Amino acid sequence: MTQEEFKLLFDNHFDSIRNYIYYRSRDEELATDIAQDSFMKLWEKNLDFDEKPLRSLLYKIAGDLFISKYRREKVAQKYLVKLEPAVDNHTPEDQLAYKELKTKYETALEELSEKQRTVFLMSRMEGLKYQEIADRLELSVKAVEKRMSYALSYLRNALGR
Repeated sequence: MTQEEFKLLFDNHFDSIRNYIYYRSRDEELATDIAQDSFMKLWEKNLDFDEKPLRSLLYKIAGDLFISKYRREKVAQKYLVKLEPAVDNHTPEDQLAYKELKTKYETALEELSEKQRTVFLMSRMEGLKYQEIADRLELSVKAVEKRMSYALSYLRNALGR
């Protein structure tokens, strides 16, 4: 793979690899580090350029690096969703209700399995279609649908809706 091909691959997929790890770890620095390490490992392999298989390999490498890092360091996962209201003209009751709902949402998200949380966040935060999620995670669309269905049902019940 030439430097130009590598740069093209990096430019096209770095953000999605970083987001994939971010959704699993909820740590922006860790996600960036693992994404960079994944590209370095791919570069070191000096493979022929074929974008689709290389993209899949990047996801595999990133996932493996994340698991290795997690096991090695046993890092406590931290994630704060910053969903502060844009306009501060809400009543104190509205603000309290919002904070309670936000807390319930964060807790419910934490209680989802990693697989369901990853699919849910890829769909809702990145706006990916089920087929795109399936391609990135190397799953069937049915598996993505099942994980998403469970995540939505669980969140609906947890949030009392």
